[in-house]
Amino acid sequence: MNKVVVTLSLVCACLTAQARNSTTAFSDETSQGTAASADRALNPVVHWNRTLLAIVRTPGAQSPTLHPTRSFAMMHAAIYDAVSSIDRTHRPYLIRIPRVSRRASEAAAADAAAHDVLVALYPAFQTTLDAQLEQLLSQVAEGVHKDQGITVGGLAAEAILEARLSDGSGTQAPPFVFASVPGDFQSTPPNFPKPQFTEWARVAPFALESASQFRPEPPPDLTSDTYADVFNEVKSLGIGKSSTATADQALTGSFWNGAVQNYWNEIAQTAALATALSIPESARLFALLNLAFADDVIAFYDAKYTYNLWRPVTAIRAGDTDNNPDTAADPNWLPEVGKTTPDPSYPGAHAVISASAALVLRTFFRQDQFNFKVTSEVMPGVERSFASFSAAEQEATLSRIFAGVHFRSDLTAGRQLGQDVAAFLLVHFLQPVDR
Repeated sequence: MNKVVVTLSLVCACLTAQARNSTTAFSDETSQGTAASADRALNPVVHWNRTLLAIVRTPGAQSPTLHPTRSFAMMHAAIYDAVSSIDRTHRPYLIRIPRVSRRASEAAAADAAAHDVLVALYPAFQTTLDAQLEQLLSQVAEGVHKDQGITVGGLAAEAILEARLSDGSGTQAPPFVFASVPGDFQSTPPNFPKPQFTEWARVAPFALESASQFRPEPPPDLTSDTYADVFNEVKSLGIGKSSTATADQALTGSFWNGAVQNYWNEIAQTAALATALSIPESARLFALLNLAFADDVIAFYDAKYTYNLWRPVTAIRAGDTDNNPDTAADPNWLPEVGKTTPDPSYPGAHAVISASAALVLRTFFRQDQFNFKVTSEVMPGVERSFASFSAAEQEATLSRIFAGVHFRSDLTAGRQLGQDVAAFLLVHFLQPVDR
């Protein structure tokens, strides 16, 4: 617990800075705007997003059976509904709290909503979260408007917590039985882990009508030319110490080999600060982004365990069993990143989430071009630079080939799924009130 307190205290201390050393940062073209936003009162939406990132990065803090995207979606839905009940320019996600003065404190509402959701989801952190809330609220002028904001935030948090109480996320998964047919998902070497989130597709979506609403078509048949092509591509480029992948390709495979939604939340933080978004604007941006991520995960686990496709390491080691004359086995093959994520290959999660993120960001900011840097979740201090959201999306997606953990066909299907989820959310949720 001491480690948790120290971690979150450091995050709180860093909130007055332009960006943490391990976050994204815009280039010189936008650094002036970022600095200006940092000089003003800190954006509470960004503050609480950083706080939750610190929590989920703390070893042991996140239950291995609860996907962290659910927590981000719940927190940001509560923040959005609390702030929207004051601002009233956009439709609520879940609840519009009536008879709220437009002069109620948006900052206090955001703080109270985020705090109450996080305390409910991560009770071990309550002492630190309480201290953060007290410190933030001390910066809001005393009076009825502050009190109204706190009340509104509490009600919004209560609504989302109640709505998700029986959403299926607590369902205990039965033991997973591996099949033995060529093409079926198997536990992967070298560590042979148990499969994860086998029942997550049963969780109620936040926006989608069902987990299978945009389920992709089946992956390529093992005997097809397409399968042979994607098999041989990852076999050549994704093997550890590949002689055909460039040094930069191998680096990208390792660079993005972390929780990809965290990278995109960092990118969104940088964009929000660089463009000096207001509290209502920030609340809407992060709600759209993280509601999309939560439904991305529900949707891709529906597809993953529907098609149950083996991972490249299994496929390549058993290449002589797939009835395809153009796929040769390599019984000692291992991927560049060593270990493979313990779930089926199709579709690729990085592709789904990155496609959703890029579409949300492009749509929200009405442009694709931004110069920014991203620091790896798993390679401390290593940065990569991008000139657009789309460029980061493409690299994050293709990195999974160079990591050796996905076929290109996984990524093609994943990208389409991510775009479909985000497009549905952008059309049907958090719209201006005059639409």
